[in-house]
Amino acid sequence: MEGEARVLVTCPDRPGIVAAVSGFLFRYGANITDLQQHSTDPEGGRFFMRVAFDTAHFLLDRRRFAELFQKEVADPFQMAWRLGLEKDRPSLAILVSRQGHALLELLWRWRMGELKADIRLVLSNHPDWKEEVERFGLPFHHVPNTPALRERAEEEMLRLLDGVEVIVLARYMQILSPGFVRRFPHRIINIHHSFLPAFAGADPYRQAYERGVKLIGATAHYVTEELDAGPIIEQDVVRVSHRHSVADLRRLGRELERTVLARAVKWHLEDRILVHENRTVVFSD
Repeated sequence: MEGEARVLVTCPDRPGIVAAVSGFLFRYGANITDLQQHSTDPEGGRFFMRVAFDTAHFLLDRRRFAELFQKEVADPFQMAWRLGLEKDRPSLAILVSRQGHALLELLWRWRMGELKADIRLVLSNHPDWKEEVERFGLPFHHVPNTPALRERAEEEMLRLLDGVEVIVLARYMQILSPGFVRRFPHRIINIHHSFLPAFAGADPYRQAYERGVKLIGATAHYVTEELDAGPIIEQDVVRVSHRHSVADLRRLGRELERTVLARAVKWHLEDRILVHENRTVVFSD
């Protein structure tokens, strides 16, 4: 193992968990650089932890780590766990429709080295962003998709997405079928142009305008079979007033969507998110 490694743990809460994990890492030469934890209830609750450590003097390779950690720590504490390495750059695909603000934000941050991923392709149901994407040196695929074409379109999309670990919906304005979603559990991240659960569905900024809201927001969440109801990763808001038109709300909303989605994708790539039931525990940086 090289560089930073991260261990994410979830298990029933009980005394000694932090000591067991940190003691194991110390025993085999790790230098812990960050440790965050959360318990739903210290008496019978669920415990979550993320530990980042430097591997410069670590004595175990990935296979041996898995064997020993499972035996010495995970089994006694009934842990579910996973190991992530900084050098492992997950393969990622971005899906987009006609609005490109979230797409371009992700591509810019990726080019600047902020998103540690191997972007394999950008896929769209419209050809609009082909030239812009190719300027970043990435392949662009146009797959027309409508309710009438969905089954055939998703077959082609799955062929193109073979081997991709993470999918980001950067304002991809087509509903994915339950069968498609089930292939990528908690690995499809969507940006919703609303502060969920308020104003779900179509044209949320007009809905917000008509209700005279004083705050609008954006929500990044994992996609599940239930529309707009997956575990929420990140949200943000901006204050508005009666002076703002629908167009103003959309403009302000686009700014929120770009940053909220970028943060959610970054945290996913850095192994900062644990899903519990329909909620997330996010150990943000």
